[in-house]
Amino acid sequence: MRRDDKEKEIGNLRKEFGDARNLLLAGFQGLTVGQDTELRRAIRATGSRYRVVKNTLAKRAAEGTALEPIKDQFTGSSAVAYNAEDPVSLAKAVTTYAKAHPRLVFKAGVVEGRVIDLADLNHIANLPSKEELISKLMFLLNAGAQRLASVVQAVPRNLAVVMEEAGKEKKFPE
Repeated sequence: MRRDDKEKEIGNLRKEFGDARNLLLAGFQGLTVGQDTELRRAIRATGSRYRVVKNTLAKRAAEGTALEPIKDQFTGSSAVAYNAEDPVSLAKAVTTYAKAHPRLVFKAGVVEGRVIDLADLNHIANLPSKEELISKLMFLLNAGAQRLASVVQAVPRNLAVVMEEAGKEKKFPE
């Protein structure tokens, strides 16, 4: 690779690393092309990106970005999976695939600017998805509104019941 091509690649990587709020670094030694393609599809399905990187270029591109603390982890065969929005779906895709294919090895990661290890990755992967959290929040918001509506309806209903019972006992003149 020529020097100007390397500089261009470093610039592209630096831009992508700068835009990525969530990035997972993995080693893929021993995966077949078909397995790697399957991993790419699983990661793309989450709206994330995956790419194999040259370590020396990735280390230089990581300088000045949130990835700088993990730049020493770029050793051996390295690939990065990253996105700008949802760390949970990315973590789930990578951990699910790694369980089925143990040759995919998690090295390090950065989520929302914080360096994570394997235990953190597993915790993130076990979180509910964004859609599930929104659903739970909407249920909680709706439950309060339903309770308020039933309380507001209870007052006239209870008044009508009291009036009906009083009418049966003939305490009030008709």
